[in-house]
Amino acid sequence: MAVSVGIALSATCLSGVSASAAPADPLAVDFSQTTGAFRGGATGTLYGLGDDGVPSQAVLDGARITNTSQKPPQGAQHPNGDALQVEKSFFAGGGKDLYVYAQDMYPDWAYNGGKRPGDANGDGVWDYLPILKQVVEDVATKSQDPSKYVFIPFNEADAGNWYPNWSTQKDQFLADWSAAYDTIQSVYAEHGLGHARVGGPGDSTWHADRSADFLGYAKQHAQLPDVFIWHELGTNNLATFRGHHDAYTALLKQLGIDPIPVNITEYGMLRDMGTPGQLVQWISMFEDEKVDAQTAYWNYAGNLSDNSSRNNGANGGWWMFNWYGDLAGAQTAAVTPPHLNTPDTLQGLATIDDANRKATVLFGGGSADVALSVKGLDVSTFGETVQVQVRADRLNGAEGASLQPPVVLSTTAKIRNGELQLTVPNSDRYAAYQLQITPETTDPQPVSTALVNSTEAENATIAGATVYNQDPSREWSFMASGGKDVGSFNKAASSATWNVTAPTTGDYRLSVLGGANQAPGMHALFVDGAFDQLVKYSADLGWGYRGTTDVTLHLTAGTHALSVRASKDGSTLLPGADITLDRFDLYDITAGEQAVYPAAEARLTGDAALSWQSPAARGYATITGNASATFFATTAETGYYDVTVHSATTGTGATLSLGVNGRTIALPATSGPGTFDSTVRVFLPQGVNELAVRASAGTALIGGISTLRGAVQKAADSDPAAVFHSEAETLPRSGAAVVQTEPANSNGSADAQGVVRDVGYIGNGAANTLTIPRPTGFAAGDYQLVIAAANADKSAAINYNPQVISRFLDVAETGGASTRAAFRHNYSWNSFWDKTVPLTLTTDAGALTLGNATAYGPNVDTVTLAHFVSGAPTTVKVQTGLGRK
Repeated sequence: MAVSVGIALSATCLSGVSASAAPADPLAVDFSQTTGAFRGGATGTLYGLGDDGVPSQAVLDGARITNTSQKPPQGAQHPNGDALQVEKSFFAGGGKDLYVYAQDMYPDWAYNGGKRPGDANGDGVWDYLPILKQVVEDVATKSQDPSKYVFIPFNEADAGNWYPNWSTQKDQFLADWSAAYDTIQSVYAEHGLGHARVGGPGDSTWHADRSADFLGYAKQHAQLPDVFIWHELGTNNLATFRGHHDAYTALLKQLGIDPIPVNITEYGMLRDMGTPGQLVQWISMFEDEKVDAQTAYWNYAGNLSDNSSRNNGANGGWWMFNWYGDLAGAQTAAVTPPHLNTPDTLQGLATIDDANRKATVLFGGGSADVALSVKGLDVSTFGETVQVQVRADRLNGAEGASLQPPVVLSTTAKIRNGELQLTVPNSDRYAAYQLQITPETTDPQPVSTALVNSTEAENATIAGATVYNQDPSREWSFMASGGKDVGSFNKAASSATWNVTAPTTGDYRLSVLGGANQAPGMHALFVDGAFDQLVKYSADLGWGYRGTTDVTLHLTAGTHALSVRASKDGSTLLPGADITLDRFDLYDITAGEQAVYPAAEARLTGDAALSWQSPAARGYATITGNASATFFATTAETGYYDVTVHSATTGTGATLSLGVNGRTIALPATSGPGTFDSTVRVFLPQGVNELAVRASAGTALIGGISTLRGAVQKAADSDPAAVFHSEAETLPRSGAAVVQTEPANSNGSADAQGVVRDVGYIGNGAANTLTIPRPTGFAAGDYQLVIAAANADKSAAINYNPQVISRFLDVAETGGASTRAAFRHNYSWNSFWDKTVPLTLTTDAGALTLGNATAYGPNVDTVTLAHFVSGAPTTVKVQTGLGRK
């Protein structure tokens, strides 16, 4: 439909979401007022990376983390997060600045008991300086790129770390800054590395007095920091940061100091992490001021500060990072929220990409319908009629598996005087939205209808359990969807029952958002009063650290009563049933799990650009030579998917290739002008997959990609010619590796006797291994090895962070190479997650041996070896558009 200026556009609300309030004052966006180049540094992280491979490369690439702070090599503050261990994946993912918290060499918090070290051995050298020198020496001699490091010699010196009393300790701190600064520079000079970048002062909050004294002293001694650092942690900092930054810039001017970039190396509270509507408030504020900023580290290293899920997954926070990262290369535009500098209110940021004729607004944080007042849309760029699309990103728990955010508004609109007014229905303060405005596209995406019911657990009929208010003002708590959840689900009579309406007879995916307290568990799912199946939950960090668990149902068209219960028979409590319930989402997957990723949402590199000339390919990306279009696609489960590249050519054709998480698949060439679908069946891991389209010959217009997993693709998972699957306990073992029987609450795979068994004590010596004999028909080539594993390893408690440890397995092919796989901590030794390891095997019969000569690996429940590609890729000429088959 076309809508005139001044008439509100409205989207279809998600089924089951309560009615929204009337729009408040509008969020005003003026694309004619640009405010500078997009910086993109507001999604930095503190200890967001844990080890090489934690998080996965696809998760890291999709989040586009430009800056992170990590511990120094061999730092004792935490068992992982070592800068040298994570730099390879960080730099490969577009990382620019790797900060090192040098004081994290100390094991305790506050450092050294909170007291400044002295000169214990009486050698005349301050005891911290040899420690600092070793930190810099390790980076200078072992890093692949020391120029990308920034050293932070002092962290929160004002808050119990050596110099809390400025009136009596100012001179000591300033003298120590000089000593630390000179030590850092001397190491780089010794190795011919030039200037070493240093960040400071690193205060826990903004201090005008300390900052003035520090900057004045540093200028006088030619020891100014390369990056000025402080922290903005509490909710109220959403109100005060802009004032602090204004005071900082005024201070530089007053002291005659040239601009020094800022990094807020810790921001936000527990309630902000993984919550799109909270994150967008922080991110928009920092981008508006053109500073870098890093999410705080409240739990464990390796999951982007609670903004990614499990081994390879996206949660709501990750999609916020991804959307923000996608704005690279654009110009930011002026945004006026209804209430600037007011926490927990509607905020937003906007960019305009003139080259690709695309305007984007990210917004959220309010509880009412969002009225957007947009102006400054140049008709010469966009045309008189524009395409308008809005996607919604909801809170889905820290360990929740969030798939592609659905389209909730899709329409065209007339632009008059450069203006457009629209309203996006909203009642969820925890949600964020992405608005894209482009010229009219050939393949507009429709409003999603996959989610047929969303019911907050507290709105179900509850028996034998308690509804708890999860007050959003509690900074130290994770947020619950809808502000409430259901707990004390620990009696045989505990149940939650709600009604759903299936639009057609078919298959449905029920996704339960809940929290299992450091142990897996299970519930009985009843449909219309009859037992249907067990719902097996993975362990979570705690009842509030929620994740998703999915099961598939077959429903007839019409209304049904669904019920999750703590007992299957009404009298016997199921093991591990005391699980917090937050929300129930029901998705229609009768036609399969489908997702479409248009070119307008791709990351374009090289000479790739969106094209708007051809009526048959408006909004397609032109790909030739070294150009590429990269899409970050999310999958609900591990297995075979049909991945389709939709393209058009105007000449003699083109030869395309599809990169899948770094491995390239050649696609059959297109022939002559026309529109084409090139499809390949690929075994994909659950979670985030990086899909890159290139043209090895000719020029193509790429409309986008789609993914499909339906009955045919699932059947391929069971084809013995394509997939080998085995319980770990049936495979050959050596040395100390032993079969273990797990408790009844395990979420692992049961054997023929109905008992969950796994293999433990793999590794910690070269002889302790588990071997996968090479199946017949699995000759040299590309494969995916899926290992269902559990790892609950932690070191002794030092401070408030869970001191989690990643474990590793080396997969060695007899006669071939060895591949290392990282397994992040997953809370319980009998809670199993799939880890997909890409393998390129070079022999036709060499067995695969799992081991680790130097440390223990995880417990292993099952192994699956699958051909990376099943069947031959195809290219066919089509008349339909992207996602219209």
